[in-house]
Amino acid sequence: MKISKYAKAVTAAVVAAGGAVSAAAADGVVTSGEVWIIAGAFLGGLGFTWAVPNRADTASRQ
Repeated sequence: MKISKYAKAVTAAVVAAGGAVSAAAADGVVTSGEVWIIAGAFLGGLGFTWAVPNRADTASRQ
């Protein structure tokens, strides 16, 4: 199965932003400060996960 090298980073960014959105919307109001937190979670999840390379395929290591 071939998955894009960006799939891991995009998935991590969406999950991080989703968690921040659910926490921000818990009181029914999303403030501008919470929007910055959501954006930071998205960019942090994207950047930090993209920086870590995927493990090489086991067939190519042998």
